[in-house]
Amino acid sequence: MNKFFHVSDIGDINAALAEARQVKQTPYAWKHLGENRTIMLVFFNSSLRTRLSSQKAALNLGMSPIVLNIGQDSWKLETEMGVVMDGDKSEHLREAIPVMASYCDIIGVRSFAGLKDREFDYAETILSQFVQYAGKPVISLESATVHPCQAFADLITIDEYKTKARPKVVLTWAPHPRALPQAVPNSFAEWMGAADVDLVITHPHGYELDPAFTAGARIEYDQMKALEGADFVYAKNWSCPGVTDPSLYGQILSKDMGWTVDEAHMAVTDNAHFMHCLPVRRNMIVSDGVIDSPRSLVIPEAANRVVSIQVVMKRMLESLK
Repeated sequence: MNKFFHVSDIGDINAALAEARQVKQTPYAWKHLGENRTIMLVFFNSSLRTRLSSQKAALNLGMSPIVLNIGQDSWKLETEMGVVMDGDKSEHLREAIPVMASYCDIIGVRSFAGLKDREFDYAETILSQFVQYAGKPVISLESATVHPCQAFADLITIDEYKTKARPKVVLTWAPHPRALPQAVPNSFAEWMGAADVDLVITHPHGYELDPAFTAGARIEYDQMKALEGADFVYAKNWSCPGVTDPSLYGQILSKDMGWTVDEAHMAVTDNAHFMHCLPVRRNMIVSDGVIDSPRSLVIPEAANRVVSIQVVMKRMLESLK
């Protein structure tokens, strides 16, 4: 495996889930793979679960992790080509990336969408430069449009807790005070679309995700109707994807608190489990009663972040041998 951005990069889903179960049971069994190997984790944005789970997974595999916080531990980096660098950016990615790559065997990169230029974000301008200039395997630790490590962990969690062969999984938009990127819902929709689940996506009009990620999903604008009989409810906010009108990209079109997932919403499900990637705005995305209930999976879901990225790192290390 040379890169990890999309569900297609993981290959057979069932084989990946079987490998995840094996890694979870014996996390140190492949420690020899990472001996004398280094992974560099490059963060353009803040993180808690991604940062900690990546380091833990690397250590489980015997690797030495190096964490680099761009703009804090390093110079501010210019990301666009052809610009006159007369501002506050002291170094360009074109030079920085091959330098980073010379110090490691695998690179993980976290860089959010700017939510100003849809074409720039959806071209994955920053992540693609790492692929182009690093010459080393690259993992998306969340980028402008995808968060595959999270989506893989979500799938692992659903596989662990499902009680029927093909559960109904609902991805529901929820309100948030700030404009958020579409990376998490994009990847969740993509991975669920590849898995054996009945996926329904519900959101207000104007929040339609890019069809490249939602192919095969049912779209329902009536949230309560979408939630009926659900086995898993995944709540997440995202800003306008600008699919039909790029001028609205990144904007907040609604703050309707009626979309907050509370006990009334969960009551129409089939005693569903609640899921969220965290961090979460309590009583905006989800009520205290729902996230604190025994049916909430937010903590096991977060714990599985170690498992998902360890599977990816393991495969990359095996490809280096």
